[in-house]
Amino acid sequence: AKIETFYRQIFTDLVVSPEEAQELIAYYKTLNPPPDKLVWLRATAFRLGCEFLSDDNDKNVALLRAINAIVHSLEFTCMLPRDADGNSELDAGEATEFYSKLYSDLSVDREEGEELFEYFKSHIPPKDGLVTMRAMAFKAAVEHLSDDKQSNISLLRCVNVVVHNFERACLVPRKYEFKLKPSFDLSVNLDDAVQELWELDVNRLTPNADYSINVQSGKKPYWKEDSADDPLFDWVDKAAFKRPTYRTFMALLDNYKAETGLAEYVSDVERREIWSFLNAIMETAPMQFCHQYCRAKDPDNIPADEKAFKKLLHKIWFQMYKRERGGRLDSSGFEHVFVGEVKDGSVSGFHNWIQFYIEEKKGKLDYRGYIKPRSKKAARTNSDDHVLTFQFAWNGVEKFVGTSFVGVSPEFEMALYTICFLIGEEENEVDLETGTGDVFGLNIRCYKMARDKIGTAFPEANAHYD
Repeated sequence: AKIETFYRQIFTDLVVSPEEAQELIAYYKTLNPPPDKLVWLRATAFRLGCEFLSDDNDKNVALLRAINAIVHSLEFTCMLPRDADGNSELDAGEATEFYSKLYSDLSVDREEGEELFEYFKSHIPPKDGLVTMRAMAFKAAVEHLSDDKQSNISLLRCVNVVVHNFERACLVPRKYEFKLKPSFDLSVNLDDAVQELWELDVNRLTPNADYSINVQSGKKPYWKEDSADDPLFDWVDKAAFKRPTYRTFMALLDNYKAETGLAEYVSDVERREIWSFLNAIMETAPMQFCHQYCRAKDPDNIPADEKAFKKLLHKIWFQMYKRERGGRLDSSGFEHVFVGEVKDGSVSGFHNWIQFYIEEKKGKLDYRGYIKPRSKKAARTNSDDHVLTFQFAWNGVEKFVGTSFVGVSPEFEMALYTICFLIGEEENEVDLETGTGDVFGLNIRCYKMARDKIGTAFPEANAHYD
């Protein structure tokens, strides 16, 4: 909401003075956005800019310049050239012709988007030509403005796609360093630390805006009937799954066998996928806070070096161990918690909403209703709850009671369970305000396997208040 207000203030007079440009840069520096938020910050400028389009061509030209100034400040503050020397000299005429051709029908389809990306990859100008190349995309758009607002909205969307592919090909995010709020004390208890993690989760999805769930009817765990005719998830905005931490997390979900007792083999490709995920989440505030907090609580055992901390994460989450006695290396903390396993005819683990959504979409998972709260005074279970206890069947095998966070980012859950495992207890009682008017009394359970690895980790909802 703050960034939207800030952008609207800039668009009010359609002029970005040198002083406002410096204010923009200072704002982004203070905001310190993680790499995952850069696309959203830029796209929001275009989205809000559409509100200020009018039937006055001069004002619409000024609006394009204002959006370009915002994009310039964002790139200057938060990104770096992918290749300072470039691989091609800037040909202004060729670039302008290329942009104009794209804008001619006021749409950029998937094939044209890929063509854009390939064009920019093979035409990366030297560092001093990057600003010009991006600005030319806006300049070329001026010739395609009209007196029809809907056409101009389509044009702005095209320019956004062009800039998006320009940034993908020619720029990279600056190294992200989480800046702890001066007011936050790393010596606080776990309850406060978990609430801080929640506030830091800027990648969390918003109920009924980024996704929608249909909780339907409640039941007791021992009730055998299916209390939900429909799936739990109505829809999820697929754009969220393109974010780096979501994308790299989802790449891991098909790397495991569900049945315990069957040996798991990690291929070279899967190893690279694991490290891509760890690298992605360590570029986020929740995981950098997790590192700092664990280090402050246990400096003798938690390494200060980020690379060493990532190795620790790899060990506790991804190193294989035996879940079946006398069996083979068949399990890991990540597989159990986030992917799910089948052991002795029951679903074991499987505490992640993204995996739930994917398996439900495939028709492999049957949501059977939410578990009714023990107390009649508990708040009503509904579609904006970020914590849900439910029953489901996975490939015909039942999970009678399971609790998951809903809508949270992969880095939030990794940070939460890592903190509880490394410096918490097996049972960790916390209160969590989710910002939707709900307060959950949670017991975060974490248990070891193979001496020093995560066996399981999940939330248990003991209370729910409005």
